[in-house]
Amino acid sequence: MTREADQPGIGVGTWAWGNQFLWGYDPKRDDGLLEQTFQRCLELDFRFFDTADSYGTGRLNGRSELLLGRFAMQASTAQRQQLCIATKLAPFPWRLGRHGYAKAFAASQRRLQGQMKRVQLHWSTARYAPWQEPALIDGLADLVERGEVASLGLSNMGPKRLRTVHRQLQGRGIPISSLQVQFSLLAPQPLEDGGIITTCRELGIELIAYSPLALGLLGRSAGDPRQVPKGTRGNLFRRLETSLSPLRQTMTEIAANRPGGLAAVAMNWCRAHGAMPIPGLRTPKQVEQAAAARSWSLTGEERAALDRLALMEGAARMPANPFQSA
Repeated sequence: MTREADQPGIGVGTWAWGNQFLWGYDPKRDDGLLEQTFQRCLELDFRFFDTADSYGTGRLNGRSELLLGRFAMQASTAQRQQLCIATKLAPFPWRLGRHGYAKAFAASQRRLQGQMKRVQLHWSTARYAPWQEPALIDGLADLVERGEVASLGLSNMGPKRLRTVHRQLQGRGIPISSLQVQFSLLAPQPLEDGGIITTCRELGIELIAYSPLALGLLGRSAGDPRQVPKGTRGNLFRRLETSLSPLRQTMTEIAANRPGGLAAVAMNWCRAHGAMPIPGLRTPKQVEQAAAARSWSLTGEERAALDRLALMEGAARMPANPFQSA
């Protein structure tokens, strides 16, 4: 069994904090619970929080950052010093040039009350506007160089684009701290030969797995008494359910007599491949479940069995991010 010390940690995703379309966020109902969730994260030693300037639906745009900033400022000074709050800035078409992120960065830091430690490119523009990206990357590097933020990360890049950006930043002496990609038992593409897992390991870049629970589907057992979510998530769940039986059976066997349930199996599979999962945590109970996952690791045989099921032809697959570059 892999030692806990050799495994990546588990971070906290906050996509749902403010998102009404996919997650049904209601400020009157949810804000108090999210504050309790954040406090439980601190109590159980969760220190990495991922957000984005585009998280929040419509008029609630930026809500995730606003909540994180508010909660962080209620923590003690010692606790805040240990936090790493990372924001992704969207490369919208009107954000151009080396200073294209200046206003967005300042707005995010205001919402976060100065607590942002890592700034990240939200997605690569390689598929539709490759000329836009280098200047934005230089602008992010400028922020690190000036000491306005501690570190720089990327998101939704494949091996080819990552190597290009790595060369660009290496020339300036600015390290890439992390790369986020969709990675789960239903999105195992980073495992492919020459894929992003191999590239990140070679370049010394921390890999972060977003949607490690496939929007919550991998935490549900067969015959789960909870209602299927409404809307887009529910449609996705119903489409994928029919192909999940073999994977669920193996996950259930692995989860037996271990804490954290099926969600812990899914998170620990990411960790076994060197990626830090950032599940969306919205309740103290979910925080406790993620903490339970940190208490154990998959054996080599268990990981191999899950790999075979995840990679086999015809296995259930999450939709690919359309902005993921090669």
